[in-house]
Amino acid sequence: MPIPSPSRPDDQRWMRAALLLSRYGLGRTAPNPSVGCVLVKDGVLVGRGRTADGGRPHAETEALSCAKHLAKGATAYVTLEPCAHHGQTPPCAAALIKAGVARVVIAAPDPDARVAGAGVTMLRDAGVEVTEGVLQTEAEAVLAGYLTLRRLRRPAVTVKIASTLDGRIALQDGTSKWITGPRTRAYVHQLRAQHDAVMTASGTVRADDPSLTCRLAGYDAPQPLRVVVSSAFTLSPDSQLATTTDQGPVMVLAADGDPQFKGQDTVTEIPVAAGADGTPDPVAALETLGGQGITSVLVEAGGRFVASLMKAGVVDQLIWTRSSGVIGGDGLPSLSSLGLDDLAQGRIFRRVKSLIIDDDAIEIFRRR
Repeated sequence: MPIPSPSRPDDQRWMRAALLLSRYGLGRTAPNPSVGCVLVKDGVLVGRGRTADGGRPHAETEALSCAKHLAKGATAYVTLEPCAHHGQTPPCAAALIKAGVARVVIAAPDPDARVAGAGVTMLRDAGVEVTEGVLQTEAEAVLAGYLTLRRLRRPAVTVKIASTLDGRIALQDGTSKWITGPRTRAYVHQLRAQHDAVMTASGTVRADDPSLTCRLAGYDAPQPLRVVVSSAFTLSPDSQLATTTDQGPVMVLAADGDPQFKGQDTVTEIPVAAGADGTPDPVAALETLGGQGITSVLVEAGGRFVASLMKAGVVDQLIWTRSSGVIGGDGLPSLSSLGLDDLAQGRIFRRVKSLIIDDDAIEIFRRR
């Protein structure tokens, strides 16, 4: 990890602007990261860009196209180290050099073996001043999906739990609509839009028949991939997931059984390795998604599946939406048994943010 260089007074201000741009691309750029770039000259913004939907053009190319000749002598603020390799597009570091950029300020290094410091080296060898590590922690939070895929070969996993004040997700008979209020549910739809995939388990599909689509007013981007993890290929052809494939793709990851939709384009079905209990191994399921270029997954499922992810140690972020109502001990718990024998084993998250929406509380936790 590079040692942060001394920052100039406005570096953090302009890097925050680049980070804001990068957030707009979340859920839209996989398998590429959503990067933000702003070009500043004499204290004035002259160009800006983010990774385009689908992953190309890259942020630097977009910002240089916006700035045109004003890029010469400017400072570029980029949330991720500019690429240095030839892929489907030329290296962004080379594009910055060709445009005559005088200085490049970078938030986070790129762990991709094809970059990994090569972008910085290319810039410095060309006489461009480079400052590293400005708002690196904030940038790595935005880039968590891409960085996790590069480092662990799986997407970053966010688990969303909607529960009552006493931690229940449904009545004993499974009734759960609606635990939280409409504005909180809109917040969850925004989360769906910011992730490459929304994952659930077959039990939730049978109980709730969810569509898992983003239904925000005015939402015009492609729907996230909807993923069902199941012991067998048992997705009903009459389920909302199977009947809404015109709105977005659906994938079933199963440990056993014959595909129901074999030879059809409506649902993709992929076998994955099973764990000791016969259900899909969580790590194997996530690595399968990583192999498909998925960088971030939002999990909306019952307590048993969430517990399996916790036990596997693959939950990177936990978003807990909690209503002000109570159900009582006969309601369904938000989390099944983890089999802990030491309190310290359960302290794996730290609270990073909390907010109130009407009568609901939302808390965001990240793994320590």
